[in-house]
Amino acid sequence: MAKPYVRLTQPLVRDTKGGELRPASWDEALDRTVAGFTAAKAAHGPTTFGTFSCSKATNEVNFAAQKFSRTVLGSNNIDSCNRT
Repeated sequence: MAKPYVRLTQPLVRDTKGGELRPASWDEALDRTVAGFTAAKAAHGPTTFGTFSCSKATNEVNFAAQKFSRTVLGSNNIDSCNRT
């Protein structure tokens, strides 16, 4: 029988590739995220990132998404489904 879905209440991280997930603090999880983004950007350049925003979001949310993509990630690769 399949296990029911459980809502996460804290971040989970792996210490090794393929290792078990363990609970972590928000600071540790965000630090790992920043380190991973920084390593990917250093290895492949800022165009390694792309951002997709939703047309059902507010203009303010879409603006924040494009601002994050351009200023933080350094990528102009942003799109949304506003054309449909």
